[in-house]
Amino acid sequence: MGVTGIGGMFFRSENPEALLKWYREHLGVVMEGHEPWQQSGGPTVFMPFARSTSYWPDDKQWMINFRVTDLDDILATLRKADIAAVTDPAWDSAEAGRFAHIHDPEGNPIELWEPPAE
Repeated sequence: MGVTGIGGMFFRSENPEALLKWYREHLGVVMEGHEPWQQSGGPTVFMPFARSTSYWPDDKQWMINFRVTDLDDILATLRKADIAAVTDPAWDSAEAGRFAHIHDPEGNPIELWEPPAE
């Protein structure tokens, strides 16, 4: 017996319908009715951070991380939609992959992660 994966991510929102639309339009995260978003297989990191972390804003309890296959392409698309993205070469490595940070319209932090090539 044991956990086999993450079954969902649930959080409060001022306007759930508008926020779900934003995730669908800009990140391709689709949840229609009661049909769950079907993900591609791959690693999932479950990692508590120290309360004092500066990796995301102090006033947010969590940050979601989405795996992506072409970080440069998704960043270009997001920037065309006037969605600010932050990258830092210090975050990237051949072992861990590449990272970028964005925020949804309600200020929730999102990390985009392109895992290293296999």
